[in-house]
Amino acid sequence: MARILAIDYGGKRTGIAVTDPMQIIATGLTTIASGELINFLKKYFQQEQVELVIIGMPKNWDESDTHATGLVKDAIRKIKKEFPAMPLKEVDERYTSKMAKDAMLEMGLKKKDRRDKKIVDEIAATIILQEYLQSISFG
Repeated sequence: MARILAIDYGGKRTGIAVTDPMQIIATGLTTIASGELINFLKKYFQQEQVELVIIGMPKNWDESDTHATGLVKDAIRKIKKEFPAMPLKEVDERYTSKMAKDAMLEMGLKKKDRRDKKIVDEIAATIILQEYLQSISFG
């Protein structure tokens, strides 16, 4: 089996998470500058087999767009243009950043580490991926 890669795309930073090859466990991979996403994906796809990319789509509770929705849609267009054969799926990312911060608190990370947005973005991508894995397992 191949991995599933999750993207938590933001204006400045992008969190990346991946599954193991058996698609059982979601693990945070890294946080990169958003402008480096396509180059990162090119290198990663050369090294690892990936069968699906999921990307968190920011929406408000009433399904309206957030300030970040347009940025994510632009990123999706770029990914689809660069990797037309790679399946890409949008998933709901509501509250993943808050969930990431809560998880950091539960892990006992120091306040200074909890302020590190890179860690928040990577954990948010992991949560997006874990929720997706649960949805396909039990859905």
